[in-house]
Amino acid sequence: MRVWSAVLVAILLAGVSLPAAFAEMPAAGTVAPDFSLPSEDGSQVSLRDFRGKWVVLYFYPKDFTGGCTIEAHNFQQDQPEYAKRNAVVIGVSVDTVDSHKGFCAKEGLSFKLLSDSEHKVVKTYGSTMMFGTTEVAARNTFLIDPDGKIVKVYSSVNPNKHSQEVLSALDELQKRASAK
Repeated sequence: MRVWSAVLVAILLAGVSLPAAFAEMPAAGTVAPDFSLPSEDGSQVSLRDFRGKWVVLYFYPKDFTGGCTIEAHNFQQDQPEYAKRNAVVIGVSVDTVDSHKGFCAKEGLSFKLLSDSEHKVVKTYGSTMMFGTTEVAARNTFLIDPDGKIVKVYSSVNPNKHSQEVLSALDELQKRASAK
């Protein structure tokens, strides 16, 4: 324990950034922090705009990269399933609006991608990581209920199976809610 404390102090004194693991993510059971960011079409989108719906708020590192493209394709392919569950998918990265616009056009994405170029929302959600010397969004997802409460948090997700994982969780949560 004493060794780790010394290492942490040395890192802080050296001015080195801490990894995302040290950033605090909002926990399940808490109200999702509200925000407003520009989307791929340039319009402002706020989390509160989706009250009354389930929200899959997913953070991803970079447009046009392998894992991010797979994850986006899977969310796109499953859009009819999300609609059946009264759920919307919203992606957030630190890429620009123009990058998101090109990514949506090239990949045929119809859900909202939001640009957090100032890194405020990714930090609020404890979802940052360093990629070399560049700070990007970490691959984390927050499942938010229709009242705006975080009901499930996924960190370091596998983009290949994540959409199906979220749909299964939505089924279980909605089944529990209707049983009450």
